[in-house]
Amino acid sequence: MARISSAFRSFFSILFGGTLPADIAAEFGYVPKPQKAAAPVPPPAGAKEGAVQILSILQRDARLIDFLMEDISAYSDDQVGAAVRQMHDQCRDSLARYVSLQPVIDGVEGTFAKAPANDPNLVRFIGNVPAAPPSGGTLRHKGWRAAKVDLPLLAAKLDPSVIAPAEIEIE
Repeated sequence: MARISSAFRSFFSILFGGTLPADIAAEFGYVPKPQKAAAPVPPPAGAKEGAVQILSILQRDARLIDFLMEDISAYSDDQVGAAVRQMHDQCRDSLARYVSLQPVIDGVEGTFAKAPANDPNLVRFIGNVPAAPPSGGTLRHKGWRAAKVDLPLLAAKLDPSVIAPAEIEIE
């Protein structure tokens, strides 16, 4: 009768739990295999990796780093303007794909605006600023905040410091 009981326990334990009960396995001389250690979970990307990843995306989609690192003093304003127009559109589209931006103060620049808080991270007062922070003033720049950042996951094998790999053409 004990064997029938062990058989039923074993059957349902394997069916619902995927393993043989330890006492029954020991009774019949089975030694359980040691469990593999779970693969370590990579730490989430930090601010440094995120910044480099954004630069990488802007380089990939619009060649922004190439443009910024090039000496453009030899080119005319018309040539630079023509190059920047297309790059501007590509950079804006890439940024919008991964980051949702919102103004810190949603107002019209050049008009009076109240400061949303006395937080220097949100508002920087400029000009003739009194000792006590004022409640508002003329809005010169709306400011920007990232409402949502949705960067793709980085491949574990890639070096996060590489913005764009070198390219070598084979002929």
